[in-house]
Amino acid sequence: MTLHQLRIFMAVARHHSYSRAAEELHLTQPAVSAQVRELERAVDATFFERVGRTIVLTEAGKELLTYAQKVCTLIDEARIAMEELDGLKRGRIALAAVSTAGAYVLPSLLGAFRNRYPGISISLEVTNRAIVRDRLLHNEVDLVVMGRPPEGVPHVAAPFLSDELVVIAPPTHPLAKAKRIPVSRLAREVFISREVGSGTRLNADEFFQKQGVKISVGLELGNNSAVKEAVAAGLGIALLSRHAIRMEIALKRLVVLDVQGLPLLRQWYVVHREDKRLSRAAAAFRAFLLTSAEAVLASTAQLQPAKLRGRG
Repeated sequence: MTLHQLRIFMAVARHHSYSRAAEELHLTQPAVSAQVRELERAVDATFFERVGRTIVLTEAGKELLTYAQKVCTLIDEARIAMEELDGLKRGRIALAAVSTAGAYVLPSLLGAFRNRYPGISISLEVTNRAIVRDRLLHNEVDLVVMGRPPEGVPHVAAPFLSDELVVIAPPTHPLAKAKRIPVSRLAREVFISREVGSGTRLNADEFFQKQGVKISVGLELGNNSAVKEAVAAGLGIALLSRHAIRMEIALKRLVVLDVQGLPLLRQWYVVHREDKRLSRAAAAFRAFLLTSAEAVLASTAQLQPAKLRGRG
């Protein structure tokens, strides 16, 4: 699947015609038809069917069209942002982020962005979900980063990074080496939990509720570092972001339990008010997150084991 094929597919869908799509794209009709067939073969689906003398989208075609529009819009946005960056020498960005993203996701990304554009100053407030929403509501920041877009605030949210929530325990825990642990088994454990209202806590509560499992919360703590220390001390187990535990896993202070139905997948979103006119600097950082976050964090993760070995 290529961007070229998606643009051709969108043109055919827009005109309901191979010939008119070919005219728009300055291609031959056989070339357009061939690209659509290649795209269909790539995903093993049929995107168009003929009704009388008109071609219409199939259900698979309608589904692909939604994603194709998002992809092409994002590519165009990234291209414009990258063009503007050539002349971006100074600016200021105000950010707010929920604690997990602010402590474990954004630092490496901010460092990479600042290395490219040292003239841009960035302020970052790391706080709880309620305050992040409040900052957005009152237009006190340019962008916010959170795991779940806020309700009650007209906004634009774009996912830029995948995350996994996993259950962690100390290496000495009886379940540390167990395989395919039923979720129901966790009801017998004591949980160390984030505070009510945090994104991690909301995801955890929803997951266990859907599984029909009532967990026992023995301790509520207001940040991930405290939760990790409590788990490492043997006070219980916890559900946390994989981003938040990379160091502890590498140092073998904690282990990830093999629980059925986990990891729980979620996305990190970069969000701004719907009526917000982003500065060039803020728009550039948003584009950077959307285009570069995965690669930057992947390279950071590859370097981490070597650093840890150097300490030994």
